[in-house]
Amino acid sequence: MKLLKMMIVISAMSMLLVATPGYAQTPAPAPQTPAPAQQKPATPPAAAAPTPAPAPKPPAPFPEGSKFAFVDIQAVASNSAEGKTATAKLDELRKKKNTELLAKSNALKAMQDKLQSGGSVLNDAARSQLEKDIEKAQRDMQFAQQDAQTEVTDLTNQLQGDFQEKLNPIIEQLRVDKGLLMIFSIRDSGVVAAEPGLDLSAEVIKRFDAAGKTPVKK
Repeated sequence: MKLLKMMIVISAMSMLLVATPGYAQTPAPAPQTPAPAQQKPATPPAAAAPTPAPAPKPPAPFPEGSKFAFVDIQAVASNSAEGKTATAKLDELRKKKNTELLAKSNALKAMQDKLQSGGSVLNDAARSQLEKDIEKAQRDMQFAQQDAQTEVTDLTNQLQGDFQEKLNPIIEQLRVDKGLLMIFSIRDSGVVAAEPGLDLSAEVIKRFDAAGKTPVKK
């Protein structure tokens, strides 16, 4: 009997790994093992009073007379309305492509299982056709993965470009308003320590969100 080389189906859910600013997937919680039955019901301990969350610290004042400042672009992307919208668009595309790839993966696995479990009862013509269908499905799966990755990468680049194009004027105007010579991107500058008051990220987010709510003049 002709043997068909069985290719491992790559999990569609692990294919799309392009990260976007501010986006992080939360892992699913691990299943809990049920506690063994007790002969006598245990008295539940008294619930402790919830500890109030600490009040957020006010931002450090900007050092008077400073001519330099910095911005955390990642923080702006994670917390600004514009960044959250871009992240949601990319997540939606990823979810769509993952669903499509998972459907193809399941269909391919079903054909492989059929050949493996019923190969001995299939006639030569049916077995040969099934092997051809599996090979075609494997090629289609590979092409679909490549196309999905390309589409995600293209959208990521587009969203990042649009984000930066909208953000740059906000930062430049802030530099002018504060009379600064330069504003650094803290994650790209190589700086390992800096005065907290030089961080203008919160002010950039505030201005960025306000600009997004301002109607465009016609």
